[in-house]
Amino acid sequence: MEDQQKKLIISLLAYAAQRDISPEVLCKLANITQKELQNKEKQLTQKQVTDAWVNAIHLSRDDHFGLHFGESLQLSALGVVGEIIKSSSTVGEAITVASSLVHLLTDSFKLEIVQDADWFTVHFIPQVPNWQNLQPISQTLDLLMVFTIHEMDGLMLKKIKPVKVNYAKPIDNMDDFERVMRCKAIAINDGCSIAFDKRYWDEPIITANYEWQNMLLQKIQPLKEPVIDKHTLHKRIYNYLLDNSYLGMVSLEDISSNFNLSARTIQRKLKEEGVNFQLITDEVRKALAINYLKAGDVPVKQISYMLGYNELSAFTRTFKRWTGVTPGSYAKTLRN
Repeated sequence: MEDQQKKLIISLLAYAAQRDISPEVLCKLANITQKELQNKEKQLTQKQVTDAWVNAIHLSRDDHFGLHFGESLQLSALGVVGEIIKSSSTVGEAITVASSLVHLLTDSFKLEIVQDADWFTVHFIPQVPNWQNLQPISQTLDLLMVFTIHEMDGLMLKKIKPVKVNYAKPIDNMDDFERVMRCKAIAINDGCSIAFDKRYWDEPIITANYEWQNMLLQKIQPLKEPVIDKHTLHKRIYNYLLDNSYLGMVSLEDISSNFNLSARTIQRKLKEEGVNFQLITDEVRKALAINYLKAGDVPVKQISYMLGYNELSAFTRTFKRWTGVTPGSYAKTLRN
């Protein structure tokens, strides 16, 4: 298996770039070279990893950097899920395998799974004393918790809401935390855990879902062409929406949290660039829809669902507005 910790740091650098933080500056501050990142045989030191986290948090001026970074890891999470699926047939088996692999990402926490009559709970067990006061480690916890929810998404290709979430330290922005965790009334106590409905445990992992996941991963990157100046907010949001298009379109509220800008400021800056948020989401949906149809092995109804349309008819009308033809006709033309 790949060096998952290095892969995580590369993802952190990519997310930093989305946040308008120079990856080059971040690497320099963490004493990480391009050669080290490209060398598959050489591992990063713990100090390099810690320094990357510390400086990313500092430069972003985001006290919930780990939470938002985890939120942006949906496609990367799918890649790890793909490895887990190879040795699992149900969600419960996959979650169990995943919990045993956490050490590949971090030694700061272990995962334990406890089942009862109504739900199964993933417990995050700290391995470092006084971890609440160590910013990189507490942010790593946030990332792991969000990652776990996204892993459930990846296994079933639908957005999963936890039954309850426990957290072991005070939370500054509870609204944002609840938004990312998809759970209201988060309990503050001595432990950290996420509980899921027990009915998911024995749900089979459908092979077709894995194929769609692979297709998603393969199709996203070619779309990220520098069609406009990479430094414009338009381009940054366009790329962020592509990276996080899995299971629907990211909202303006999500963008606002991840860019450390208010929704009003984003709307104003986009207006200065001659676009608006709705126009950008339309650009992304159109690009994804066309590429999914070109893949040739995904039903139109599933494409509609992945792009966030609740009704196939709504997707059909929108696609016809984009191209002049229905998705079915477009796919038929491609086949011919």
